[in-house]
Amino acid sequence: MKKQTAGRDQLGEFAPKFAEFNDDVLFGEVWSREEQLSSRDRSLITCSSLLTQGVPQLEAHMKMAKQNGVTKEEMVELITHLAFYTGWPKAWTAFTLAKEIFSE
Repeated sequence: MKKQTAGRDQLGEFAPKFAEFNDDVLFGEVWSREEQLSSRDRSLITCSSLLTQGVPQLEAHMKMAKQNGVTKEEMVELITHLAFYTGWPKAWTAFTLAKEIFSE
């Protein structure tokens, strides 16, 4: 996984410590623990969590999931499964994102 700089790029001057935690701890130390959990599996878990919350970060993480080897079929199944737990509108929104991302 390439070095994450989104925190510093977007919030570095405004919230430098948060940016550091985002780039170095979350995307550095946590996401790099491949022996414990693969990036592909972390992507599935993260997309699941973000879908249930209905937050805009889902789009970026779906793109990352695709890069980490998650297939269109797996993402469709993830969204279908969670629709019954998180709500139809959130699933509909997630399908709209997934259709765009996995059709590229």
